[in-house]
Order: sequence, then structure tokens, then C-alpha cells
Amino acid sequence: MASSDKTSLASETLAEHRRWTRSALILAVVSALLAIGFFSLSRAVVRGSTGDLDERILLAMRMPDDLADPIGPRWVEEVGRDMTALGGVAVLSLITATVVSFFWLASMHRAAIYVAIAGAGAILLATALKQSFDRPRPDLVPHGSMVYTSSFPSGHSTMAAAVYLTLGMVASRFVPRRRLKILLIGVAMLVTGAVGVSRVYLGVHWPSDVLAGWAVGASWALVCWCVTIWLQDHGVIEQDLAHPIEVRRASL
Repeated sequence: MASSDKTSLASETLAEHRRWTRSALILAVVSALLAIGFFSLSRAVVRGSTGDLDERILLAMRMPDDLADPIGPRWVEEVGRDMTALGGVAVLSLITATVVSFFWLASMHRAAIYVAIAGAGAILLATALKQSFDRPRPDLVPHGSMVYTSSFPSGHSTMAAAVYLTLGMVASRFVPRRRLKILLIGVAMLVTGAVGVSRVYLGVHWPSDVLAGWAVGASWALVCWCVTIWLQDHGVIEQDLAHPIEVRRASL
């Protein structure tokens, strides 16, 4: 290899390393800010500072003359139940298992392990935090969905943020155009938001529960992605998640 070629390759490698490092640092900072926001909100919840605002928002989603009836027509209530199901353990486990199986069968084993860790970690994290705070569920209005655990943070919101944002970021690696990447991540954020709002709409969570769930779930997703970037930079995990598929297609 000519000296100029070696120099060019070294420059490209250094630029790539700097790009990976910059991306990882940005994600780490955002994740840290979300974690700080979660802990600040949790302190406010423990002190009871969020009680009045939680009650006002929860009651605003109910008919004034009948607190058992959420605002809007019946089909809106049905949509709320559909949205809340997207954040359930069964649905998220099925989606995660499907994506993990896809990566594994596509010979992208390390990427499959990453998605599995991100999904399972979100469930364990939500469970551990719920047991730590043990906040009672809202009792102002009848519940529109069955609940079995404590209230803070919202498990559905935590798991939805972690899983859908992780899958959105992974899926964005398969498309070359920036607008398509924005679309995939935007849909992931939209679904995450809809799951959280539905939990308040159905009366099973305080708004502060949902905010906390979004913060900790998004923070966990960004931590996982930050670690992935670092591993990609060091050659431990596939640098281009789509590469094995593209190579295989080209060889057919």
C-alpha cells in the first residue's frame, strides 16, 4: 500500500473515531440529564410536592359530573386501552423477542444481544424502582385497566421509552436517508408518548409517574446506545448493523 494511501486511511480512521466519540459523549450527557431529572422528580414526589398538579391533570381527563367516565366518546377510551397495551410486558416482550430473533438469524449476534439486554434491563429497572418507592395508585377515579403493582414510576412508560426508543435507533441504522431516520425515531417517540398519556387517561397513574417513567426509560435507552457506540468504535459489535444483510444480498 502506498504511503499516501496509508495516510488517507489513517485520517479516515481517526475521523471516524472522533465521530463515534462525539456521539457517545452527547448521548451520555443527555442520559445524565434525564437521570438527574428523574431523581429530582422522585424527591418532589416523596415530599408530596406534585400532589396538587397530579390531581388537577388527572381530573381534567374525566367528565366533571361523572369521574368514572373519561373525557371523549367511547371510541377514544377504547383507543386509550389499545395504546396502553403497547406498553405492556407481553407486547414488549413479543416485539423484543422478534427483533432479537431477526438479528440472530441474520448472523448479527452481538446486535441481538444488545437489544435483548436493553429490553430485559428496562423491565428489571422498572420493577426495581417500583419496589423502591412503593407509591399508591391514584384513588380519585375508577381505574380503566387492571393494575397489580405500585405507581411510581410508570412501568408501562419506562418500558415503552426504553424498548421503542432502542428499536427506533436500531432501525434507523437500516435506512440511508436522514428523513427516514427521523421518521423511525419520531414514531418510536410518538408511541412512547401515547402509552404514557393513556396510563393517566385510564386513571391508573399520576402524571408524575409517567414523566418519571419517560425519563428513566429514555435514559436507559441512551445508555445502552452509548455503550453500543463505544463497542462499535472498538470493534466489539458490528459497526454497521445493516452491513451483513447488504453483503449477503450482494452475493446472491
